[in-house]
Amino acid sequence: MPGIATEFLFSIALEVAVLALGETPYGGRRIARVDGGSFEGPKLRGVVLPGGAGWMILRRDGVLDIEVRIVLETDDKQMICMHWKGLRHGPKDVIDRLNRGEAVDPSSYYFRTTPYFETSSEGYSWLNRICSIATGSRVGDRRGFDVYQVL
Repeated sequence: MPGIATEFLFSIALEVAVLALGETPYGGRRIARVDGGSFEGPKLRGVVLPGGAGWMILRRDGVLDIEVRIVLETDDKQMICMHWKGLRHGPKDVIDRLNRGEAVDPSSYYFRTTPYFETSSEGYSWLNRICSIATGSRVGDRRGFDVYQVL
């Protein structure tokens, strides 16, 4: 079987505020309110509307399990629902630095997501029919992702 090919879709930067609920029966629970952001790529660009959120659980094995739902508004005023699940983990010292908001080389930890899209826009309906993957990074309160279509 040949390797999996991808095509760059866009980079997205999110502005988030995180609320730590503490240790629950499932692990350390956090909820992130998405206050906005922006995205840009060769086929689409625009802003992230406020009101999305992410639900995270820090599992007992040190893996941060993430689920996010946001709404994108393209520069031509079309709305796209974007949701993903993802995983982030790495060496304890690297994750501790991330959690303090320090700049950390994204290649020193694993942060991958599987975004999917939903839209009623005819011009962007192709998004309804693709699978995608993304690599993530974090600097302070901003979360960034490079999103790729799986071909």
